Amino acid sequence: MLTSREELDAELGEAARAWLDAALAEAADDAARPQTAADDAPHSGAAADASRTAASPYASPSWELRYAAAGRHCGQRHADSVRSLLLVEARAPLASVSRLYDQGTAAERRAVLLTLHLLDLGDTALPLVEDALRANDTRLVAAAVGPYAAEHLAPHAWRHAVLKCLFTEVPVAAVARLADRARGDTELARMLTDFAAERTAAGRPVPEDLRTALALTAPAGHPAPPTAAPAPTEES
Repeated sequence: MLTSREELDAELGEAARAWLDAALAEAADDAARPQTAADDAPHSGAAADASRTAASPYASPSWELRYAAAGRHCGQRHADSVRSLLLVEARAPLASVSRLYDQGTAAERRAVLLTLHLLDLGDTALPLVEDALRANDTRLVAAAVGPYAAEHLAPHAWRHAVLKCLFTEVPVAAVARLADRARGDTELARMLTDFAAERTAAGRPVPEDLRTALALTAPAGHPAPPTAAPAPTEES
């Protein structure tokens, strides 16, 4: 869960707060400069980097360097929140968001995914979500199914994201707006029922999260659809 600036100020030491103040000021300065077409390009590339060079000796704005150093200066426990604040303060364009994701560690990628719904990107950052959903890192999968995916993922891709959570044992509670999007979704119900049947046939237990998701596919006022067969217990 992301922490607010006020909560961070109460928890960070003096040096960390000073570092964060400076980092956010740099992000705000970058947000205030005129946007260029390159800022909206989907990946870093020569054109996007060139647009930054006139204002900075680096190919990327200085706050992006701060983004990578957040854990070192503010502690790993607060790194997601600090990075999210930087992205929001910078009003990060797609070029920056993509660059930080493409070049980042798993932790840096997770912070990007957790912040996408707070940025004015429309559906242009969907390739980052889709990339994370192809990964086997459960931290990335859990971050990828947040509010941005709930808003922008097409139905087919969203259904497979729910199944990805079940396959990788990411709690379906991580799926933003699961109840809203699952309600009355007969195709999701079919996919979940087929998955339950496959596990039952293999003598494996049906995850309780699958039953939870399946129950949510029932139209309002209707009973939940059954799983294909009784699920064996852990002891059987």
